[in-house]
Amino acid sequence: MNDEQLLRYARHILLDELGIEGQERLLAARVLIVGAGGLGSPAALYLATAGVGDITLADDDVVELSNLQRQILHTTASVGRPKAESGRDMLAAFNPQTRVHARVERLQGQALSDAVAQADLVLDCTDNFTTRHAINRACVQHRKPLVSGAAIRFDGQVSVYDLRDPEAPCYHCLFPEADDVEEANCATMGVFAPVVGIIGSMQAAEALKLLSGVGESLSGRLLWLDVRTMQWRSVNVQRDPECAVCAARGH
Repeated sequence: MNDEQLLRYARHILLDELGIEGQERLLAARVLIVGAGGLGSPAALYLATAGVGDITLADDDVVELSNLQRQILHTTASVGRPKAESGRDMLAAFNPQTRVHARVERLQGQALSDAVAQADLVLDCTDNFTTRHAINRACVQHRKPLVSGAAIRFDGQVSVYDLRDPEAPCYHCLFPEADDVEEANCATMGVFAPVVGIIGSMQAAEALKLLSGVGESLSGRLLWLDVRTMQWRSVNVQRDPECAVCAARGH
């Protein structure tokens, strides 16, 4: 690290568990963030300001006025712009040393597989089950750790699926894919603005822990939050040996 980096990341370096070695791991890391909205905004901001060296921000949507109540990566001047490009520019303003690649597309198929393969870690900041399951399948295929978050109304959840561990569950183990699942999204159900900030920040924390080797991740646990009562619930999650997605993983 150069002198500017030593100063910029000084408060991380002071942490004995992280230090210079952990910060250097962050600087060398490559992260894929799918979704630059309510969850992706705080997650991307904390990863960029914390010094993650390479971030790919993928989103095919454009910024709308109704997004600004919670999507803090974008400003009023961003309305009408692709979220991935608006997010890239905002992250550059916070930390020009972080390389941010904007992908204005809905990653799917081979493009999604290739993007996951090139990343050290993936954050699922999307808002629909179809995309979540596609991301999970790609992470299982390439054995990449997946940090997953979701938020709707006053409720949020976050977990880690560390697919480098053959005993760890995948997203499908907990939420099996089904044709009759009723989609719920912010556009139709509403969302209390700070919920996405809390969950997205926790996704960033879990990602930084995994990348730097600090602490114990949420792998095998799902955290649920009800902001109305500010109560957290922790649920242990086991791998499904019959899971249609990850059962074939070798030990």
